[in-house]
Amino acid sequence: MYTEKMKQIKALIAKASAEIAAKTEELKSALNTEDLEKARALRVDIDALKSKKEEAENDLKSYELAEAGNDESEAGKAHKVKAETKSYREAVNEYIRTKGAKADAQLKLEGKDLLIPMNEAVNPTADGLKKANTEKVTSKEIVTTPMREVKTVLDLKQFATIHKASKGEGSYPILKKATSKMASVEELEKNPALAKPEFTGVDWKVKTYRGAIPLSQEAIDDADVDLLAIVAEAANQIKVNTTNDAIATVLKDFEAKTAADLDAIKEILNVNLDPAYNVSFVVSQTFYQKLDTLKDKNGRYLLQDSIVSASGKVFLGHPVFVVSDEAFGNAGEAHAFIGDIQRAVLFADRQELGLRWTDNEIYGQYLQAVVRFDVKKADAKAGYFVTMP
Repeated sequence: MYTEKMKQIKALIAKASAEIAAKTEELKSALNTEDLEKARALRVDIDALKSKKEEAENDLKSYELAEAGNDESEAGKAHKVKAETKSYREAVNEYIRTKGAKADAQLKLEGKDLLIPMNEAVNPTADGLKKANTEKVTSKEIVTTPMREVKTVLDLKQFATIHKASKGEGSYPILKKATSKMASVEELEKNPALAKPEFTGVDWKVKTYRGAIPLSQEAIDDADVDLLAIVAEAANQIKVNTTNDAIATVLKDFEAKTAADLDAIKEILNVNLDPAYNVSFVVSQTFYQKLDTLKDKNGRYLLQDSIVSASGKVFLGHPVFVVSDEAFGNAGEAHAFIGDIQRAVLFADRQELGLRWTDNEIYGQYLQAVVRFDVKKADAKAGYFVTMP
């Protein structure tokens, strides 16, 4: 009855799917070329096509439901007749569940009042069948795959200047900003001397961080999951926590500033920091909350989504990265590093996380974890440690 209309809707759905796929490819190309205006327009088109497709799919379901109601097959009718014929056991179950309200004709019932008053003949507490009495045949569902606790852990090492150290200690040269100028000279005059480049050395000395996790062999053998892999994963998370703490300690040592409002933050960006720095915000959760509520004079929020920023968020054109409050202080304190973290921090990486399983004399294994590095302040003018009251 609705066959022709259903064909039209299916064709519309297929056309919309093809257009969505084509628009998605165009969106990828626009993002690759950083054509954000075109990307936004394509995103609007894709959302409209998806909405159109969803409406068509809902219409198709309605027609299919109506078609199924009109064209009930003989097999369906036979099944319905069969379903209406209850087995004797089903009739008894229905009688019990409804407390006698529904009694099938095939039931052989003797007497009228088949329901015995509970308080006269049956004591539920003493006579009832409880779960404690069926422990031999009752089992419990036990899930053996652990769910990871969600934690916001941003690896700060990725933003620092990483020096692959080949020795236990050394010095890393930092080229100072050139401040001298060239002098004007007459034709064929001797070239005046230019100022020599100035370097500062950042001295570092590698520290060794290590520990071990003992595991019994029984736990390894009897676990339903790969226990060794889970412990190795935990050790890697501990390593990130270790490097983050060392980097955060250095960031907190930068010149401190207090920013009570938006104007104070703008002063840091526009006046205190050299325009040549590639500035980003590394903020605590509480500081992020304060940024998220700042508005311009037109009432628009200044913290914006960004499809080109690695963090997905920008504030006044600069990317924003979030760490826990405890990384920069205590819970509820609003702290942030505002500046060029790559120029600010030198990470002397002597040895990445080394994991080694060794046998233990008490029938088990040790997971030994070792990481060797040092973190130093590289450019003292590259940023500020900011507190928002």
